[in-house]
Amino acid sequence: MTEPAPARSAPVRIADIRASIHTTAIAIPLLEGKVAGYGREEQKEFVFCEVETEQGVSGFGLTGHFLARSVVEALHGYFLPLVKGMDPRDVEPIHHKVWWKLNPRAMTGVISSALSCLDIACWDIAGKLAGRTVAELLGGHRRQVPAYVTFGFPQYDREQLAEAARLHVERGFTALKLVVAVDKGGWREDARRVRAVRDAVGPDIDLMIDANYLFNPVEAKMLCREIEELNITWFEEPLHQNDARALADLRAHTRIPLAAGQMEGHRWRLRELVDRQAVDILQPNCCFCGGYTEARKAAHLAQAYNLPIANGGGWPLFNMHTMAGLMNGWIVEWHLGMVQVGEILFTDAPAPEEGMLTIPDRPGLGLTLDRDALEETRIKG
Repeated sequence: MTEPAPARSAPVRIADIRASIHTTAIAIPLLEGKVAGYGREEQKEFVFCEVETEQGVSGFGLTGHFLARSVVEALHGYFLPLVKGMDPRDVEPIHHKVWWKLNPRAMTGVISSALSCLDIACWDIAGKLAGRTVAELLGGHRRQVPAYVTFGFPQYDREQLAEAARLHVERGFTALKLVVAVDKGGWREDARRVRAVRDAVGPDIDLMIDANYLFNPVEAKMLCREIEELNITWFEEPLHQNDARALADLRAHTRIPLAAGQMEGHRWRLRELVDRQAVDILQPNCCFCGGYTEARKAAHLAQAYNLPIANGGGWPLFNMHTMAGLMNGWIVEWHLGMVQVGEILFTDAPAPEEGMLTIPDRPGLGLTLDRDALEETRIKG
């Protein structure tokens, strides 16, 4: 006798989207009072989004500082009228509607950031309704993911940088990342700083560097040539505008693996990096690329080319689900500034132990919002 099909669950409908701009200060080891915002000077704001359903279940999303006021206006004035009444679990129809009604020419920027907020919140709701984590909904590949600490802020002098690197290794991290391309000494001083860290932590620690788009191709090649023997795990976003053609040329001239993609706003920009053979590691970030729905498509694209994905661009409490859920997910960025934002906003934010981050066993994102802290950090007006 054939078993009856399970009953379809009752529809859930989006009732409201509330988005707001927030700011906070952070404390960095050895740099107390010397770091503005939550990383770089311009990183003072972030957008927090809550999607509420008619059934009373809500989900959270977040994106960074880029044109924050415009992102909030887009969510309130354009996204909510479009998706109100839709089931938040129906992420493909939601994305289809957003693309064709709000973004038929596939622009990035504000539209991608707003979509990221909405989509992350929808996956949070879906997880809560299903009693599963977002990582499980994405594929459930594993419960733990390695984390690397972005510790190498440009405010450190060379000696402080080495001391901070040793400090984080003592805390259990086996992978470290530092910023390059902003020192007044240019790529030569960057090389000295990278060498100081390698000397401080020894040969068995993974070491990444990040130029945040700031080198031209000649400078990037010179730095690569100078530090190739230091066993760099990856060089992240070395070139202006993530120029895929120039990245491919740099990749052909260095043994250092290249990583990029954290701020790309959708799968077609990420596809260009893969298609041009410009990267060894693809870096979709759910807080910027259009949420988990778009990050999953980018991950599957990378997987078809045997490329791993790794988290760049911070916001580990969200991106850990992508890295854990998908088969080619590799490592999460434990960005000290954005970590502290998460610790302020959520009462139960997880932290790595011996360099490993465990996905909370609570459903959805697994995060409990501190509403008092949310209000205290909100920028009024």
